[in-house]
Amino acid sequence: MSSYYLHDLAPFLFRYNDGQSDVFVARWDGLAYVAGFALALLLLKRFAAWGYLRIAPGEIFDFTSMVALLGVLLGGRLGYLVLFDGERFSGNLGLLVQLSQGGALFHGGLLGVAVVTAFQAREKKVSWLHLGDNLVTVAPLGICLGRLASFMDGDLFGRVTRVPWAVLFPAEIHLPSFQPAQATRLAAERLPLGSFDIMQVAHATPRVMDELLLILNPRHPSQLYAAALEGLLLFVILYTVRTRARQPPEGLLCGLFFFLHSVFHIGVGFFREPRAEDPMWLGLAQGQLLSLPLLLVGLGLIRWSLSRRATPAVLRGPAVVGE
Repeated sequence: MSSYYLHDLAPFLFRYNDGQSDVFVARWDGLAYVAGFALALLLLKRFAAWGYLRIAPGEIFDFTSMVALLGVLLGGRLGYLVLFDGERFSGNLGLLVQLSQGGALFHGGLLGVAVVTAFQAREKKVSWLHLGDNLVTVAPLGICLGRLASFMDGDLFGRVTRVPWAVLFPAEIHLPSFQPAQATRLAAERLPLGSFDIMQVAHATPRVMDELLLILNPRHPSQLYAAALEGLLLFVILYTVRTRARQPPEGLLCGLFFFLHSVFHIGVGFFREPRAEDPMWLGLAQGQLLSLPLLLVGLGLIRWSLSRRATPAVLRGPAVVGE
């Protein structure tokens, strides 16, 4: 029997079934999106109270909603469909709003947020970078929750490894490149089930469980790596700069976000199993390649912002309006 952890987590917190089909399902990815929106709203309200965000408190909910719905959701969905499902999307534009089918691209969501923020900045008569500096500070919390939801779902897992903390992901058996660790009957059958369905069968059938432990390959839990680096660590860095410096140069936080997220994303990509639809170039997956221009943009923004203003004085806590 394997000494590695077998991923048997359900892809949802709870679901209601009428005996024939699911009536209501609370999936981890949907819950992560809602929780990320709530945290962003809370922090942006605090930023406004501290004088960091020049938006009236009563307008913050509408602003955050526009960014979340039109920027993150639709932008991410549009980016995924254009890059990975362009032929089907061109014949069915309704796929854009069929969010339950899944499929979103981080860089598409980022571009969507940039466009929405530009319109909002013009309407509210503030600079795009001013809004962007505040948004990128809270964004890593949503990224962290999204990566944790991917781990709960058991998808977007990493490459085969032998590190002690490796995980056995049942969804691996659906990879076109799947090579069982051992040749067994189950490996030859390639059961047409989702990973959670496979675990339901395995818990009810000891033979299936025993064979799963034999055929699955231990893999990096790359979702957790991304949650820790692209999410938690990036948030700590940006929040520290945002709250410990009096008026950091405009654009500095955007630059730090673009640069650091790109570095972390490219790094984590070397541990992640490439998707079948991902084109590879010089050993880099598409997501890593898309991060390279953002890395350069981040460096340019950092240099430009620091050249406009001297390094601000360090405070012991958040700046308060009127100080």
